[in-house]
Amino acid sequence: MAAEIQPKPLTRKPILLQRVEGSQEVVNMAVIVPKEEGVISVSEDRTVRVWLKRDSGQYWPSIYHVMPSPCSCMSFNPETRRLSIGLDNGTISEFILSEDYNKMTPVKNYQAHQSRVTMILFVLELEWVLSTGQDKQFSWHCSESGQRLGGYRISAVASGLQFDVETRHVFIGDQSGQVTILKLEQENCTLVTTFRGHTGGVTALCWDPVQRVLFSGSSDHSVIMWDIGGRKGTAIELQGHNDKVQALSYAQHTRQLISCGGDGGIVVWNMDVERQETPEWLDSDSCQKCDQPFFWNFKQMWDSKKIGLRQHHCRKCGKAVCGKCSSKRSSIPLMGFEFEVRVCDSCHDAITDEERAPTATFHDTKHNIVHVHFDATRGWLLTSGTDKVIKLWDMTPVVS
Repeated sequence: MAAEIQPKPLTRKPILLQRVEGSQEVVNMAVIVPKEEGVISVSEDRTVRVWLKRDSGQYWPSIYHVMPSPCSCMSFNPETRRLSIGLDNGTISEFILSEDYNKMTPVKNYQAHQSRVTMILFVLELEWVLSTGQDKQFSWHCSESGQRLGGYRISAVASGLQFDVETRHVFIGDQSGQVTILKLEQENCTLVTTFRGHTGGVTALCWDPVQRVLFSGSSDHSVIMWDIGGRKGTAIELQGHNDKVQALSYAQHTRQLISCGGDGGIVVWNMDVERQETPEWLDSDSCQKCDQPFFWNFKQMWDSKKIGLRQHHCRKCGKAVCGKCSSKRSSIPLMGFEFEVRVCDSCHDAITDEERAPTATFHDTKHNIVHVHFDATRGWLLTSGTDKVIKLWDMTPVVS
């Protein structure tokens, strides 16, 4: 009698649509062209390329333009087809692309920075070009006149830049791990606040103007969600990467965050759940469960004639505990811990199976990601990697 074949459970994962290859160096940034089968890329090899899908199904350059310096970043506005390109020499060059994406016309150059441009944002509503550079300067220009409107010196090289049009707040994440918020006027800016939550440098920022939440990714492998609009100072940690977080994108319509790591991992986070802040770690000279002294507590060690123990912390309650009282591990997804972490024995017993249910899905792109762009209309994700390859993914199986 033949054995009954059990159907395998369906695994929902991104679908690789296309590999776009041809760059001689790393593609530092690229975007999907809305309503077109096309991609715009800028590379360390000094090229700007507009890739259009041909009848063969392959993407080939309709524009191949060589810049005078390596291209470090870009900003593309689909409504005006305005392409702003940041260069290694500190210049920002602007072009207008033709309707058929077969021609790019130079508009103007901005001498924005003294060294490599790290981030650019073009704000159509205000006709502003915002930028950061390795010279530790944030600056903004009028895109109509080309005039520099103002600048601000930040504490370290910026690697994340976001802007809220409604309040005119700019968010700058830098390599020291600090996030700076500035309020921009027509010709001046004021410092609103700075905050720090990462133990490594900020590598990416993403702003949700609807929920008024800022996401920051870091070289410390974590993502932090900052509740700016709630004004309560809430900061939620998300731990789901084994390498530095390289890029972030947010799908507003489904309230899902997409984070990508240097190891090629994509994590899709469900942000439509009631998440909890991680507790502050408590200080104590002895285990807050069994009262055994820690190894620096000489007096209690002498009085009790006991050997001092190493201190640990429970990730759920924050209490200082010894290894014996925290011998178990558990995931705590609602606190952002998708991987198993150290918890004290009493918290481990209190965590229910429902609380251990994952709130994120994990996927492998098989290349080390340096940049992503998400097209929410089609549910497509673009990833560019250190392998000089651009990959296009259909994310609708996991972002829906």
